[in-house]
Amino acid sequence: MSKGLPEARTDTAMSELVPEPRPKPAVPMKPVSINSNLLGYIGIDTIIEQMRKKTMKTGFDFNIMVVGQSGLGKSTLVNTLFKSQVSRKASSWNREEKIPKTVEIKAIGHVIEEGGVKMKLTVIDTPGFGDQINNENCWEPIEKYINEQYEKFLKEEVNIARKKRIPDTRVHCCLYFISPTGHSLRPLDLEFMKHLSKVVNIIPVIAKADTMTLEEKSEFKQRVRKELEVNGIEFYPQKEFDEDLEDKTENDKIRESMPFAVVGSDKEYQVNGKRVLGRKTPWGIIEVENLHHCEFALLRDFVIRTHLQDLKEVTHNIHYETYRAKRLNDNGGLPPNKKLCASLKRSGEGFILKCWEQVSHRQPFLSSDPPTN
Repeated sequence: MSKGLPEARTDTAMSELVPEPRPKPAVPMKPVSINSNLLGYIGIDTIIEQMRKKTMKTGFDFNIMVVGQSGLGKSTLVNTLFKSQVSRKASSWNREEKIPKTVEIKAIGHVIEEGGVKMKLTVIDTPGFGDQINNENCWEPIEKYINEQYEKFLKEEVNIARKKRIPDTRVHCCLYFISPTGHSLRPLDLEFMKHLSKVVNIIPVIAKADTMTLEEKSEFKQRVRKELEVNGIEFYPQKEFDEDLEDKTENDKIRESMPFAVVGSDKEYQVNGKRVLGRKTPWGIIEVENLHHCEFALLRDFVIRTHLQDLKEVTHNIHYETYRAKRLNDNGGLPPNKKLCASLKRSGEGFILKCWEQVSHRQPFLSSDPPTN
């Protein structure tokens, strides 16, 4: 028994002296080769960059209409607005030529590219407007053209196999040119804006503002705003479309400045060592982009820099939707789609076909006589 005790103590001592095995330190893994494009800042605001890239690939559409009497500088102003020859220069009528009896509609399309951004610009001119002795209902061809573009878009939209991107020929903006009489608006001006303000965004401008003094221009602008308010004519931007307080504050300043008194010119002159767009007169050069001379710069910033996208959205969400709702409610809406009918008949879905035909023709169902196959 005495011999066994030391052996037990020896075993215990040896077990205490032998160190326990330690885990090996973790060896760092070699970095996996990942595409460097996937690394970087990640945040929800990167959606803006994604939208920018996608929009730059597809480009923009913008359709602008100019309406006014001949000789008010409509084509020149549009060329000045986009700094390109995007609108034809109207030539004076020859004695052999006859002035057109009705208003003509002429659309000219261009592709403008700047800084990698492409925009398909369409300028719709209306030669012959207000040039007749009897101008009764001379706005009807213009209203018809605007509604035709809504109808064309609507037909493409309701197709079964519609295009991924529907060509947009709808009029997004209508510049209405007011003669610089200095007195008041003509009955034709009031009637046109009263009818067309319901179907298109109208921006009234006073043409050839250099023919008036500063006092005359200020008084004329106030008189025009008052007459539009008295006659219940709303021009763009409408007050009820202001989305928030920021929009209201910005648009209120614009509404107080309208109608813009503008001067257009595509000729350059040397002024104080700089090349500027302007018109040369016996008493000096009128600089188009100088706010002390005219309000062209305000119009350009308003239409292009700050409100171009809003003009398109109001056209789609307000004017087009109003036309679409009216079109679908009048006389059962659009005519039946023959391709859809044939497809439903082939598939044997007679009940769905019957329902669709009755809804499209405004025929009420009879609860006691449901449609059968």
